[in-house]
Amino acid sequence: MENTAVENSKAFIIVEIIEYVPNAVVIKTIIKKTTGNVTAVSVDKGENITEKISSFDRFIQLIEGRAEIIIDNSSQTLETGQSIIIPANSQNTIKANERSKMISTIIKSGYE
Repeated sequence: MENTAVENSKAFIIVEIIEYVPNAVVIKTIIKKTTGNVTAVSVDKGENITEKISSFDRFIQLIEGRAEIIIDNSSQTLETGQSIIIPANSQNTIKANERSKMISTIIKSGYE
């Protein structure tokens, strides 16, 4: 996994700031703060993002492709433009049915 930051105060097109890498997951930081983060993620076809149980809700917006989201053994397929909230304290996996790009947003405040 690669992780490089987006430069502040410069306009960008979200699907163009992250590239696909064969047989890989690529992560690019958009915003990283102690209260949460926003990342752009590209996942090559057939690759998975297996997430351990997180203490925070996570908002996933698919910006290109199609991916299967499995939350506590319940599966849903997202297509370009669709979003889902992965609840805190749930087991989840993201499977790329085809090359996919997404935005992942975690907000850590409000859990104190």
